[in-house]
Amino acid sequence: MALDETDKKLLLFLQEDAKQTTKELSYKLGLSVTAVYERIKKLENTGVISKYVAILDRNKVNRDFIVLCHVKLTQHKKEHVLQFEREIMTLQEVTECFHVSGDYDYILKIGVKDIADYRNFMLSKLTTLQHIASTHSSFMISEVKNTTSIVL
Repeated sequence: MALDETDKKLLLFLQEDAKQTTKELSYKLGLSVTAVYERIKKLENTGVISKYVAILDRNKVNRDFIVLCHVKLTQHKKEHVLQFEREIMTLQEVTECFHVSGDYDYILKIGVKDIADYRNFMLSKLTTLQHIASTHSSFMISEVKNTTSIVL
């Protein structure tokens, strides 16, 4: 879908605060409330806007120990890959999972309470998954950049 400059501005405003009213957005964009509403509906219906979410402060919900875990599978058979991906989807501590190239097959972003919680996650959940050959974990020291915005 081709986005015009107004769509791009609208998307930036929504990414900053999706709870803005169409009236507030119409003022910022110089459009009628109806025009803004119709643009938002078009963006939703075409899948450009896939969902609206509340972004939580990890510190306030006690999930601020962030781990990047690199996972290598034993084999790259289709059924092993698909099984691993299905199982990862069920682990609520894993907030992001990327199938990557390089020395490892996957990178997982994991949010837990602390190192003890991570150890428990590793022992009781991650290492119980089949077809994992090895893992390598890195722990977040500080967050330099974290954004959900996509600038168009």
